[in-house]
Amino acid sequence: MPESLKQVDLPDAAATEALGRAVAARLPADTRGWTIALEGELGTGKSTFARALLRALGHAGPVPSPTYTLVEPYDIAGRTVYHVDLYRLAGPDELAFLGWSDLDDGLLLVEWPERAAALARRADLVVRLRHAGAARAAELSARSPRAQRLLDPVTS
Repeated sequence: MPESLKQVDLPDAAATEALGRAVAARLPADTRGWTIALEGELGTGKSTFARALLRALGHAGPVPSPTYTLVEPYDIAGRTVYHVDLYRLAGPDELAFLGWSDLDDGLLLVEWPERAAALARRADLVVRLRHAGAARAAELSARSPRAQRLLDPVTS
């Protein structure tokens, strides 16, 4: 499938949160096996996007950064979501020690997916966040037919 791209300007954190909510609103009820990859330098809004998406799905509690735990699991109204941060991953071999193969029962929301190339390749949706002057910008890439179905309405 050819990759489909959408560009979104994010003038502030509220716009990044709105984008996370918009993506969450368009996800199907069954997101088992889905992967959303969040790419970008430090400070571009990956965690802001992830928190907004989790809250939009119905999580009411705190959303800690998984930088040190690597994986934060959430059970949200019967839907399993794993917020994953691979920043501290030394290499892709460490994924096996995380019990990575056990995470296919839910939605994977992965920060720093480029630290594990195989994981980055399996992403349904890639959200690339970047600095744009004093603001931020996002590029959304659908990499699967199911992600393509949700991408068009996100930015229209």
